Amino acid sequence: MTLFADGAFDADLQALATADPRLAAVVARTGPPPMRRWPPGFATLVDVIVGQQVSVHAARAIRARLLAEVGVFAPEVLVAASDAQLIAGGLSRPKQKYIRGLARLVVDGALDFDALPQLDDEAAITLLVAAPGIGRWTAEIYLLFALGRSDVWPADDLAIQAAAGSVAGLNERPTAKATRSLAEAWRPWRGAAAHLMWHLYHHQTGRVGTNKVSGDSP
Repeated sequence: MTLFADGAFDADLQALATADPRLAAVVARTGPPPMRRWPPGFATLVDVIVGQQVSVHAARAIRARLLAEVGVFAPEVLVAASDAQLIAGGLSRPKQKYIRGLARLVVDGALDFDALPQLDDEAAITLLVAAPGIGRWTAEIYLLFALGRSDVWPADDLAIQAAAGSVAGLNERPTAKATRSLAEAWRPWRGAAAHLMWHLYHHQTGRVGTNKVSGDSP
């Protein structure tokens, strides 16, 4: 069952609050987090790549410029797009390479987005990170928001690190390794815990934290 199943997200939040009084206190303080849901497929992963290492507002602006240049985020279109189009669309040279490489894998049949839901988390992550520019954070974000995987925990995310560290009473933001350890007690509901950490981060800072990452290349 995924987080997108009826009642699953709320049930996982309740299980977390029961298992860890600190999380119950977070929910009492901030209210329950919204569940983020993105359409699965190539275009969504292009959006995620566009958002790597830039602000949410910058990512939106680049996305709009790129769409104005190419018309649609389709693999065949982006494989054939010219350098001039991608530059005018606001893509850095590395991101041009990453998006073209991803599109080529789909066109060649090496990456089938329709097959991902049938794979377990680690197998799906392994397939995604084989694409250029797709690190573990990007793959985990895709699994969480596009496939609704219930126990994905993007420990490389800076906002999750900061929020989890505050829940644990730490004075400094924990490393990714330490953030993974902090969440061991939250299995098998770490997907809902990640949503709660982003919600807490937003409550604490007023900022949306899913575009600033530490684990993927710019």
